[in-house]
Amino acid sequence: MDETQILTIALASVPTMLAVLVGILINNSRLNDTNARIGDLRGHMDIRFDEMRDLWSSGRTRLKSWPT
Repeated sequence: MDETQILTIALASVPTMLAVLVGILINNSRLNDTNARIGDLRGHMDIRFDEMRDLWSSGRTRLKSWPT
């Protein structure tokens, strides 16, 4: 192989490698955004479950103190 063939092969493969690299970086940033949103939703669900637990507990307390 001479230098011209090596240069041709390199020039043919570089755009493909750059396109794959850009795709990986874009996909990674989108996954980070998705993970952040899932974390936000998980925190919101925890708050809602805590509120429901408090409501359930206060309801049970009221029922226990109800005269029979």
